Amino acid sequence: MRSELALLFRRRRTWAMLLALAAVPVLIAVAVRLTSGPPSGRGPAFLDRVAGNGLFVAVTGLLVCIPLFLPLTVSVVAGDTIAGEAGAGTLRYLLAAPVSRGRLLLVKYAAAVVFCLAAALMVALCGVLVGWLLFPVGPVTLLSGDTIGTAGALLRLGYIAAYAALSLLGLAAIGLFVSTLTDVPVGAMAATAVLAVTAQILNQLPQLDWLHPWLFPHYWLGFADLLREPVLWTSFGDNALLQGGYILVFGALAWGRFAGKDVLS
Repeated sequence: MRSELALLFRRRRTWAMLLALAAVPVLIAVAVRLTSGPPSGRGPAFLDRVAGNGLFVAVTGLLVCIPLFLPLTVSVVAGDTIAGEAGAGTLRYLLAAPVSRGRLLLVKYAAAVVFCLAAALMVALCGVLVGWLLFPVGPVTLLSGDTIGTAGALLRLGYIAAYAALSLLGLAAIGLFVSTLTDVPVGAMAATAVLAVTAQILNQLPQLDWLHPWLFPHYWLGFADLLREPVLWTSFGDNALLQGGYILVFGALAWGRFAGKDVLS
């Protein structure tokens, strides 16, 4: 596991993606600082609150990143898990260590999970820092109308970052499975990203209301309940249950495919 994490976070590509994610809240904060801010009700949710409290930069940054930027980076990491090793010709040597195929899959997926958390935290932390530098920071008024202190608001931001990371675990499992189907990592990355976009499009079609609760992006933007007093954990639990189902199904499919995969050719 240490070796896999070192390999992942030593790559320039990984840090390039994390820095690109970090740039999103920075750009939001600078744009609001240099202008009069958006009219009320225009732009992403919470954008009109940024000028009044810098902590909302982190919330807005996560809201902007969740539909596209976070899934894109996770697709790159998850799609590269097995296909990257196969394409580089190192997969056979990993299994000759000896390491069981099941253990290799678990470690690869665990590294992808760590990246999901790191990516969400990068957006949140950079949002807090730039918001602190450019705007006043103080007590936060929640969606329920209650006001909490700065420490409590930072805790809520931690909850939201954890929610965002949790939301991506199903996509990471899909990427792991797709990665076992090919020796071309770019193909696995692109296929995973396309699946993420397609699922979000399907989730927006009212004609498919019956399908929406089964789509892995269905609860991606459902963290509003974490900004109420008291915290409502229903959406968090529903999201965890849905992502857990995808992990079990696509984890089993990945194992079924990888257990019989010829890694010597």
